[in-house]
Amino acid sequence: MRNKFSRVLCASILLTASLSAQQRATYRAPRAPDGHPDLNGIWQALGTANWDLQDHPSYGGPYFQMGSLGAVPAERGVVEGGEIPYKPEALAKKKENFANRWKLDPEVKCYMPGIPRAAYMPFPFQIVQSANVILMAYEYASTNRVINMGKPQEAAVDTWMGTANGRWEGETLVVDNTGFNDLSWFDRAGDFHSDALHVVERYTRTSPDHITYEATIEDPQVFTRPWKISMPLYRRVEKDAQLGEFKCVEYTEEMLYGDLRKKK
Repeated sequence: MRNKFSRVLCASILLTASLSAQQRATYRAPRAPDGHPDLNGIWQALGTANWDLQDHPSYGGPYFQMGSLGAVPAERGVVEGGEIPYKPEALAKKKENFANRWKLDPEVKCYMPGIPRAAYMPFPFQIVQSANVILMAYEYASTNRVINMGKPQEAAVDTWMGTANGRWEGETLVVDNTGFNDLSWFDRAGDFHSDALHVVERYTRTSPDHITYEATIEDPQVFTRPWKISMPLYRRVEKDAQLGEFKCVEYTEEMLYGDLRKKK
């Protein structure tokens, strides 16, 4: 009886997965005025990619006084193949970053998150789409970027969020990002890059409330080959959904500048 129940349960799970895959394959997103898929809305990633892109166990925070507040939840990673292909010397730096993450992670200091990290921080972001440009506004640190949908432009200067040139490939928005500085991290685990970073993102709307997000990361100074991450983004469907304010600079001022205060 138990074996029969197990077979029925497995068959049900496989059927559900198959139907879900078929729905994603046949879904056609609503059209924007220019005829391309409409990605407008407020979206958010779920999961622990902002803690660590790779598979990771649960572990505690740096200060026992925080109890479980600083602990990291366990979860499967989002890196295709499981491992980030670091060069040996770069892997050593990543481990050093991890050991000192509570003071070195740019997120601690309220710096802009960079790409692709902005997409999977535990904050929503909004896509505002037009034919010529696409605006992505992020709740974290009130960050934003504008994706050029016209003739590709070269980066004038290296920045935290890079220079973004977009194009459509069928149902997918492809964003080619270059012109980064070397200051942002990919996650709280210390995964990092140099100013040679090149990121190609792909946004594909697969249902009314889901976007499949993919990013291919290339940096010959840090990695032995390009590597890829992927995850779903979820639409915020509340009637009054909107971005809040998370202007975190004021939360970091004492940590960053407290030692400069005049002593009486």
